[in-house]
Amino acid sequence: MKKKNLIGLGIVAPVALGISGLTAASAKLYDYAFRRVDYVPETSADKQKYADDYYNYVNWFHSVSSEQWTLHPSDLENRVEATFIHAANEQAKTTVVIAHGYKGNGETMSNYAKMFYDMGYNVLLPDDRAHGNSSGDYINFGWIDRLDFVEWTHSVINNVGEDSKIIMFGVSMGGATIQMTSGENLPPQVKLMISDCGYSDLRSELAYLLKQQFHLSPTIFVPIIDAINHHRMGFSIDDVSSVKQLRKNTRPFLFIHGEKDVYVPTYMVDECFEACPEPKDIWIVPNASHAESFWMDPKAYQAKVQQFINKYLS
Repeated sequence: MKKKNLIGLGIVAPVALGISGLTAASAKLYDYAFRRVDYVPETSADKQKYADDYYNYVNWFHSVSSEQWTLHPSDLENRVEATFIHAANEQAKTTVVIAHGYKGNGETMSNYAKMFYDMGYNVLLPDDRAHGNSSGDYINFGWIDRLDFVEWTHSVINNVGEDSKIIMFGVSMGGATIQMTSGENLPPQVKLMISDCGYSDLRSELAYLLKQQFHLSPTIFVPIIDAINHHRMGFSIDDVSSVKQLRKNTRPFLFIHGEKDVYVPTYMVDECFEACPEPKDIWIVPNASHAESFWMDPKAYQAKVQQFINKYLS
């Protein structure tokens, strides 16, 4: 975030704030980061050059035949929506469940959906809580979403069949969501998991962004933001840890990360990789920024993903 955006939030230097001022500033930061927005923010400048290709994928997403699936349909506060795209081969039993990024939705993963569709798989694209067509006022950064993704795997089994094979895939916040889902009690139909540029834990990610983009002290602001989140969402940001969840993972896991990621720094994938038991693999994409690995070379990206799938999807 640029300095002008910080000024736009009405936040001044911490030394000029009293206790009440720090609390008010932290609340503004919390709302900026956690409160839902009903639009997809503009992508970063380094990925604007891929805009035409992106919208071609979005057009495909809207043209292909799909179904709408729902979790908790009668619970307005916990209703979660997803788009299911059946493979061209109606007998296909492998489904990829795709987790989107921060302030995105299922549609924003159209490029990955088409990649897996072209590989012959069914695709399920949920809208996380506080995103897209799903309910919720505050973004939970994958912590509550991970439990929804466990439910989505059971929805796949119920709709596609007990002989389903399920792959879980996510990018950015979605990558962290899949990493955190890996530590849950998943059905045996879930065969492998892939995460692209997911963070290691929310406290570290918030601290990094506060320092690098806001030029604010994490030591001052993160504890107050945590208290606000605990009051509004019922959990601590310290609970939101890919590293802790990955230690419990029992499935083959592929980690992908851009070498020049300055939004989720590359050292975070090293922490996640170290925490994850074997079998596992890691691919650091040269010169790629955050969530750019696919766009730099879609064919190479698909080949790497297909190679991992072929190795472990038996």
